[in-house]
Order: sequence, then C-alpha cells, then structure tokens
Amino acid sequence: MRGRLALHPVLEPVRDTPRRTTGGRPLPWLLAVAGVFTATQLILMVPGSGLGWDETVYVSQVGGNAPPAYFSAPRARGISYLVAPVASLTASTTAIRVWLALLSGGGLFACLWIWRKLLPGPVLGCAGALFASLWITLFYGPRAMPNLWCALGALAAVGWFLRAVPRPGERRAVIGVGSAVAFVVLMRPSDGLWLTLPMVASALLVPGWRRPAVLAAVVGGFLIGAAPWVVEAYAHYGGPSARLHRADEIQGGLGWHMAVDDQVRALDGRSLCRPCDVPWKYPAAAAWWFALPVLTAGGIAAVFRARLGSRMHLGSRMHVGSGRRLGSRTHLRSRTHRGSAALLATFAAAALALPYLFLIDYAAPRFLLPAYALLALPVAECLVFLAAFVATGIRPSLRPIGAGVLALALTGHLAIQYWMLSHMVGVDHSLRAHYSTIAAGLHRLGVRPPCMVSGHHAVPIAYYAGCTSRQPSGHDASITPDGIEAAARRMPVAVVVVGGNAPPPYARTWRASALPHVRGLETYRVYLPPTRLP
Repeated sequence: MRGRLALHPVLEPVRDTPRRTTGGRPLPWLLAVAGVFTATQLILMVPGSGLGWDETVYVSQVGGNAPPAYFSAPRARGISYLVAPVASLTASTTAIRVWLALLSGGGLFACLWIWRKLLPGPVLGCAGALFASLWITLFYGPRAMPNLWCALGALAAVGWFLRAVPRPGERRAVIGVGSAVAFVVLMRPSDGLWLTLPMVASALLVPGWRRPAVLAAVVGGFLIGAAPWVVEAYAHYGGPSARLHRADEIQGGLGWHMAVDDQVRALDGRSLCRPCDVPWKYPAAAAWWFALPVLTAGGIAAVFRARLGSRMHLGSRMHVGSGRRLGSRTHLRSRTHRGSAALLATFAAAALALPYLFLIDYAAPRFLLPAYALLALPVAECLVFLAAFVATGIRPSLRPIGAGVLALALTGHLAIQYWMLSHMVGVDHSLRAHYSTIAAGLHRLGVRPPCMVSGHHAVPIAYYAGCTSRQPSGHDASITPDGIEAAARRMPVAVVVVGGNAPPPYARTWRASALPHVRGLETYRVYLPPTRLP
C-alpha cells in the first residue's frame, strides 16, 4: 500500500520521454540535413566537374574511360567497389558524381539515424548540419575518394558500439559495429586501424563495457575488412610486410612530423599540400578549425553539467513510498548515454586525427574528415546548450544580443565554407578543362586508344585520353624504359614533359610537339617516337 512506510527510499516518476513533436523526433531533422546535403552537391558540385588524379586511379580499376591505372601500395580498393555499379556501365563522370552524391546523402542519414537512441533529435540534426556544411564534406561527397566514406563508417561504428556495450545490448548493434569497422578498413586500412584502437581500449578498460561479443565484433570486422588488402599484398607486392614498407616509402616515412600547421595551411583551398611550405594566405578559412577543440570541450562539459543536475534533481525527489520503485532513471540514463557518446566520439576522433597531425610530413583537408564527423557530435551538444542558454538562461533584455551573436557566427562560418567551396569547384573545373584539352591534343597527334602515356601527370592525362599510364620511376613505377620502348612498337606512346624540362634519356631522340595550353596552368610538351619503332 502507498500509505505504509517503506524501509527504503523510493523515486518518484521522472518522465523524460520526448514529446511527439518535431523538436524531439530525429526523423525530420535528419531528412532535412540529408536532403539539403544531397541537393547542394547536385547543384554545386556535379555540373562541369571532372575526375581528379586519385579518382582516375580508383575509377579505372572497375571501368571508366581508360584501362586500369597502376595501383600503388598505400591504396585500397573499397572506393572502387563503391563506384563499380555505375563505372562498369558508363564512363560518364556526371553519372558517377550523381551516384556518389545520392549515396553520400543516404549514407549521412543512415549513420546519423544509428545515433537516434543515444542523442536527441536537435543535437543529431545540428551535428549533421555542421559536418555536411563543411566545404571539405561537400567537395568530397560526390567524389570517388575514400575519406568521406571512412568518416561515415567511423560515425556508424562508434554509434553501434555505444548501443552494443550496455547490458543487455542490442544484438544487431554487435553486427553493426563489426560491419562498420570492416567498411572503414576496406576503404582505408590505416584509418580502420586507428578507429579500432579506442573502441578496443574502451571494451577492455571500461568495466560496464566488457562484452566479449562486442570486442570480437570490432576485431573481426577489422580482419574481414583487411582481407582483400592482405590477399592483394601477397599477390602483387611480395606480402603484407613488403607492401607496408613500400607504402611507407611512398608516404614519405611515418614518424614524428608536426603537421598541424600544414593542415591549417591546407584549409586555404588545397586538395593536397605536399610539400606544405606555402604561405598561409587566408587565416579566416581556418577560424572554425581553431574553434573546434574549444567547442568540443564545451559540449562535453555541457553534457556532464546536465548529468550532474539530473542527479541532484533525482535526489531531491526521493520520498518514502510503498516499497517499490515508482520512478525510473530514464532521464539520468539518457544523460549517461550522452556523456559516453561525447567522450568516445572525441577519443575516436583524436585517434583518427593523430597520424595526420603528427606522423606524416604533408597535409590534405580530406584526411581529417573522419575526425570532423565524430567531433560534430560534442560540438553540436555545445551549440544546442548555448542556444538553450540564450533562450532561457539570460535576462530577456539580453536575449536578442545573444541570438544575434550566435546567428552572426553561424552566418560567417557558412559564408567562409561557401567561399572555399566555390574556389575548389573553380579549380576542379580548370583541371578538367586542362586535362581534356591535353587529351584532345594527343588525339590530334595520333595518340588514340589503345595507347600509353608516361611522364608528368601521366595518370590523369592518360585517363582523359583513354590510354594506359605507366611510369618507369617514382611512386607509380610499373615499367622499365625498355618496356616503354617495346610498347612503342605495338601502340602509340606519349611522354609528357612540363615547361622546359628535358625528356627522359630514352625519349631524347623522339620528336617533340607542343600541347594545347589552358590559361593559368602549366605548359606541356609531348615526345612521340619518330615512327612506330621496329
């Protein structure tokens, strides 16, 4: 009976179930973010774009406009598998772009949807909008590059992990975390390794998370995802050890390298900064980057501040009851989930960023996309807290000022992202015109498929011309000079030289021709065998 005294304190009901409104349900938020993300790509990124250097390598493995380019040791074939359904049917760059734009929009929605049981709808919507509005995310959304897919896979993996480790955990979450880890490793094995480390450490060190099934899923997912890379290492590189050694050579040697400043300079609008000894032209382009750790720490503090407040609130509502629990700890459990989510997302982001900030001597903005995807979660916690604080936590007379400051900061951030995206789109269009013009010049000189291109920027030039690309030295070394001369007896061969540089020794007696020039870019010459070699 309720009237009797109980020997133990009992909790009153504390209801924290979200109301059935748009503000509490994640579906409208996530659909809006994914829809705008996809539409922006289709409008700004797809028209007039061309495949970049790395993209031509990945796409050519499964179709496209040319024979397969040489596949160097650091690469993995995950992104080639992703574009295969379209690239195997058509060489249209537009078709590939549209396919990847739609796929990335759906992938962003699916990965955020995994977090719906861990974070409120407004936080998820804000996190998705923050990540999707970065120029780096928009630029690489429809591109055949693995980094964005590693970001989405990491977001999914950490979300599934957090849903799998409680007792009782979700069975499908265990399968989900293993699948997500395998996906990341398939795309980029090094990122997959750095992603697994914080999850394995958490599964071993956090008492409430020690579930053998989850640990086995993480490790098993890594091994399954790495299997194609290992098989290819034995088939073409002399084994995993030899492949890793060659990959280390190509990447300049892994070791202590302070690349933080390189990443900052790369945000000026460079797809690759190697060597990154260039001036820092646009400090405003990196303002959000410097704010990121501050907002991340603020988000973690906001969640744990709310958790402490929840504990105090529950304690104040303890009363004498009938001996059974009238309340629940739903609210406190929710805050615990959010604290765990913010912390693990931050630790995983730090692990994924570490090699690109401290272990290599060059930079590319896309390298940190997995870290940005995960850090968007605690940053969103911070911004949602600030918005609520401005709305309810300060004097009414100051609220318009606070709202104006937040709106101004957000508008400035979005303006900078659009400015950098426009710059990158312009560069992309120039490169497409450049390579297309050179390919047309080669065709006029008689270099038509089947053909071979070697020399400066041979990989993208060969793809646009429909030729195979082979290099006798460098990162893509895959043929000897004698092999190039032998190929010239069977097919048209072109050796491309930039500016006034001399041709390689084997081509010095070949005839030189100027290639068409695109204003603002380098001038090229091509060396062709005087006649088909005997």
